[in-house]
Amino acid sequence: MKNRLILILSFLCSFMVFSQENKRKFSLQEAIAYALENNRTIKNADLSVLAAKQQVWETKAIGLPQISGAVDYSINIKTPFDINSLAEDDPFRFLFPKHNLTPSVTLNQLLFDGGYLVGLQSNKVFLEISQNAKDKTINTIETNVVSAYNNALLTKESIEITKNNIRVLSDNLKETQKIFENGLTEEEDVEQLQLTLSNLENNLRSLETLLDISKGYVKILLGIDPSESIELTDTLESLIVENISLNLINDTHDVSNNIDFKIAANDAESKRLEYKLEKSDQLPKLNAFITSNYLGYSNSVSTYFNSEQDWLFTTVGGFKLTVPIFSSFGGKAKRKRAKIEWEKAKNSLVETENQLSMEFKNAKNEYQLAIDTYDNKQKNLALAEKIEKKNTIKYKEGIASSFDLRQAQTQLYSSQQEYLQSIIDVINKKAALKNLLNIKQ
Repeated sequence: MKNRLILILSFLCSFMVFSQENKRKFSLQEAIAYALENNRTIKNADLSVLAAKQQVWETKAIGLPQISGAVDYSINIKTPFDINSLAEDDPFRFLFPKHNLTPSVTLNQLLFDGGYLVGLQSNKVFLEISQNAKDKTINTIETNVVSAYNNALLTKESIEITKNNIRVLSDNLKETQKIFENGLTEEEDVEQLQLTLSNLENNLRSLETLLDISKGYVKILLGIDPSESIELTDTLESLIVENISLNLINDTHDVSNNIDFKIAANDAESKRLEYKLEKSDQLPKLNAFITSNYLGYSNSVSTYFNSEQDWLFTTVGGFKLTVPIFSSFGGKAKRKRAKIEWEKAKNSLVETENQLSMEFKNAKNEYQLAIDTYDNKQKNLALAEKIEKKNTIKYKEGIASSFDLRQAQTQLYSSQQEYLQSIIDVINKKAALKNLLNIKQ
């Protein structure tokens, strides 16, 4: 029995060590890099770019040689007279054969089409649109990863702080309980500490549940299976040092680097090309073609597979010129509508530029405010810790009441959470500003 228990314990220990070794660990930058490779939304954006490249080739192929083959077969079910009653050299046998088979090959070549030329010009814009959409997706995912990672860190470090507060408060409660049992303090002092401890323990349970949820969201963004275990290796203290950058506030940045501006510019350019396309419909279209075919006629299908079957070979070439003449002013209406859409897109581009200029200024101000708030909360935390220690000493010496101690402790716990939240705000505001400026992590 003893040996079996030892084996079970050994197995459990080995399993725990194995689980720890296979836990995936990520710093914030590692998490971002992993998400860029494995996030499913980004993968779809990559596929959209590849699809756009194929669509560009589709447009180019329209102006390249087109070869098609065809086989026409017909049967004369009813003829004006009985073919079999005619002589073999009678010309009516050729005019009204029982079976008629015509295989052919046609080569078509576009020589001139204004719409095709505009389509070639649109290829570059089309690729830029798909690439900008991908870049916007990347920026959004990076910002979301930063936010999710930091929220998980906030919960993780809140758990550690809460556990430490529970340990300190439990020791105070034990000391107060003994003092009460010796009749040197009131029962209310014990109850005040018990109330605070109960709130902390309830908060700890809530935070532990929240940590699993926070990590789950991180795993979704990273493209990791929800059943896998991950460990976040960064701390908020280490990240705050990396994320205070006054250069980001002081430097000037060109609005044209912003993804939303690029998308608006793409839209204006595409509307211009659409207007140009509608205008090109007024131009003639010229195509060239060459068709070669064989004509075989017979009174029986089986003879087509014999070497004695006669085939007539022909080759025809030519040009097809299409000139628009009158469309009941439909084409004119299309051109006017396209020009109106172009004007709207240009107005939207100017509006986007003005709006982004304000957003840049606001984002920089919010980032500066977050840094200032962090400095303030750091000082407040130091003061709250100092006040809590003084009240703890006073309480033990009988100078301060349990109410004063509880108030100091509550103030400390609030300052701790405000301090952690101020770190999160700095990191998130920087990520938002970098996203707006289209600066890669």
